[in-house]
Parts: sequence; C-alpha cells; structure tokens
Amino acid sequence: LNAENIEKYAQFVVNRVQEHAVPHFDVSGVARLIEHSSRLVENQQRLTSRFSEIADLVTEAAYCSKQAGHKFVTGDDVLRAVHEHRQRSNMIEDRLQDLYEDGTIHLDVAGEVVGQINGLAVVDMGDYSFGRPSRLTARISLGRAEFGNVEQVAQMSGRIHSKGFQILIGYLMGKYGVDATLPIRVSIAFEQTYQDVDGDSASSTELYALLSALSGVPIKQGFAVTGSVDQQGHVQAIGGATRKIEGFFEVCKAKGLTGDQAVLIPASNVGNLVLRQEVVDAVKQGQFNVYAIETVEQGIEILTGVPAGDIDGKGNYPTGSINARVVETLEEMTVRLRGTSGTRAPKD
Repeated sequence: LNAENIEKYAQFVVNRVQEHAVPHFDVSGVARLIEHSSRLVENQQRLTSRFSEIADLVTEAAYCSKQAGHKFVTGDDVLRAVHEHRQRSNMIEDRLQDLYEDGTIHLDVAGEVVGQINGLAVVDMGDYSFGRPSRLTARISLGRAEFGNVEQVAQMSGRIHSKGFQILIGYLMGKYGVDATLPIRVSIAFEQTYQDVDGDSASSTELYALLSALSGVPIKQGFAVTGSVDQQGHVQAIGGATRKIEGFFEVCKAKGLTGDQAVLIPASNVGNLVLRQEVVDAVKQGQFNVYAIETVEQGIEILTGVPAGDIDGKGNYPTGSINARVVETLEEMTVRLRGTSGTRAPKD
C-alpha cells in the first residue's frame, strides 16, 4: 500500500461519484474505503482488485450519507454501509451466535481447564465469511506412542489437517521421545463440530491442549488460538486471522468481556490484520487482547501462566515448568507401563 495506490483509489471514488451523481467523499470516507479494501484481501499493505464490491460500497455509503443529511460521505457513512451489508448476509452467523449464547454450543471464555482449548476456524459462505470458535479437547492414557485424531478416524479430516497432525507428532517425538518410546495413547477432538475439518491452522491449538493434558497444567479458557506449527515448534502463518479474531470476540462480547480474553496468532500474521473498529476499540480500552507469538514455548506460557522451561546442560528442565511436568508424567507412565518401580535414568 503506497501513495500511488491510495491516489488511484481516491480517483476511483471520484469517478464513481461523477458517474452516479452521489455526494463527494470527504477524507475520512476515502480512508474507510481504503481500509475496507485492505480488509477484503486481509493485508495492510495491499488493496483489493474486486472493484465491483468497492463500487457497491460507494453507492451504499452515499445512500447512508443522504439519509443522515450529510453534505459529504463520511467515514461513519462507510462504516454504516459495511455494517448493513453484514446484517443482510450473516443469518447463519447470527444463528450460531444464538447457540453459543444459550449454551447449546459449549464454549468457555473464562476459568481454567486441563486439556481443553478454544480453536478458531473460518466459515466461508461465498460472498460472506466469518470466524467460528470451537472447543478442542485432548485426553491421554497408557499406550505405546499411539496418537489418535478423532476427525481422522471418523473420516472427517482433510489431507492438510492430517498432515498438520503428523507434524505435531513429529514435534512431540523430537522433544520428548528421543530416549524412549512415548508411553501414551492420545485422543484429540474438535467438540461439537459436524463438518469436515481441513487446514493446518489448528495444529498449534491441538499441541497446546496435549501439552496441558500431559503436564496437568490448565489452560485459561479466555484464550483462543490459531496457527500452524512445524516440527521445531515454530508457529507459522495461517489464513483468515482477522475473521477468526472477530469470531471469538463476538462470543466473548455476548458472554461478557473481562479484559482477560484474547486470541493468539502467529507473529507473521500481524500484517494481515484489518479488524473492525469495535474490536480495535476494545483492544485499546483493555477489554480484549491479541498476542502475536513465534514459538510454541511462548504460546504455552501465555495460555497457562507457567514457564515452558529451557533444558540445561544435563538434559533437565526447571522444576515446575511445563516441560519438566511433561517429562515427569512420561516417566511415571513409563513405570506403570513396564510394571516396575524404577524410573528412566537421568542424563549425565
């Protein structure tokens, strides 16, 4: 997004005004049009080439301006036009929102729970899309490196989601299974979802739920997470970050904003955020938060309030850290699996 492109958009608005004899746009009106254009492509540095949508917005904003008795089309007029377009298109979103509010769809936005976390997805209706949060749970039991993805078993998992789950397993094996087979059986599921699941944007979410189950440390339910993960534990960019944040915000707003609710996104997605003004204002006022992270360690610390813990020269993690607790659980389960009273010998 540069001065030349902004000027072209401004000229486009002027031409549209001349074509349809609608009021001129003031500076704030043009600014809101440009902002909406960036929102359509989810990139702060780019403008959409879907000119027909911008043209429709120009016409609708001009109508809103006329109703308000404004001499020029203002930024508020553009925002009202965007809002009214959303109201005409979001019947399914509203119905889902009702289900969250009355508890039909169970989603916690406060408190702490072990092995449970809020994931985020985007529902695409063609000309309209919106974010939808969902509850994800992880359970563990004795086993021999058995990793179960309920969606995959039920044939509801797409190829990319299945790949993301395998990468998650690769991270766990490399982190905790170098010296011995992991003595666990894992089951991970998206609760109350009845359509196919695809994409790898939930792989970090699944990993956090599993780390919580393994460590016994609860996750703050006021948080929701999106982001893919690689085998080294880096959190990677995903699509739909803006819609996902807004989707969780809507549920939190309905249940009551506390100031402790937030969304974790990959740091590499920050440039994709073009949030609605309502969400921006809530963040500015401390009612809602967005955290940009780069690694799984950063994420789990925010979600639990407990340090992840760095390994020392002897191969040990700080007592009480997430990693130390995971190792302790694995050692205890190894003993139970072997039916002996010994433990894995510590590293020198």
